[in-house]
Amino acid sequence: MAVKTEKVDVKVRSERGSRAIRRLRLGQMLPGIVYGHKQDPVAVSMPSGQVANSLKRGAHVFELSIDGRAETCLVKEVQYDHLGQEILHVDFARVSLDERVEISVPLELKGTPKGEADGGVLQQIIANLQVECLVLDIPEIIRHNVSEMKLDDVVHIRDLQLPQGVKCLQDGELIVATVKEVLEVLPTAEAAEAAPAEPELIGRKPSEEEAAEGEAGAAPAKGAAKGEKKE
Repeated sequence: MAVKTEKVDVKVRSERGSRAIRRLRLGQMLPGIVYGHKQDPVAVSMPSGQVANSLKRGAHVFELSIDGRAETCLVKEVQYDHLGQEILHVDFARVSLDERVEISVPLELKGTPKGEADGGVLQQIIANLQVECLVLDIPEIIRHNVSEMKLDDVVHIRDLQLPQGVKCLQDGELIVATVKEVLEVLPTAEAAEAAPAEPELIGRKPSEEEAAEGEAGAAPAKGAAKGEKKE
């Protein structure tokens, strides 16, 4: 299923800087920029709640109304705070509905592999696919059924069934998922016996016996020094 175009009314913003951005956020507005198609970039502001909800639903394409003029735009970058929760800024690129674009789409594996009954564990290697398609044909998500995978089976990109008109830009030989047996390595008795009980530590405190031996060896030297002084 292709994503729908999200309609959002945006305003051109002339003020820049951290203070202006702070005022925008206090007013529940989000800063962004629109660029591309050999036109000048336009700094905009938009309702933060509306845009955040659209992005959570997997929206890629927006119809932005800028000063009463509608522009179809593709989300190119979303900047989040250090916790990855609050949206700080959104970059939009102008596109045409008949234009093929390159975009990253999530890949979801569905089902329980048969190989799990034999001790196998499903491991997903690739979580997102780089695809090319028409703007309105961008899939929200690409799903692949792994229920028939047996122990030691491998799924490559070439094995995925993509929606009509969608082309994957990655190498078809890349591994998407595997079902492998995970062996737990436990320490053997020989390894435990071979391990040194008390490893030597650099800068450790000497024992009482070592300290006594050191003092005994150093005593004659002190006496000789005193004798030299008396002469």
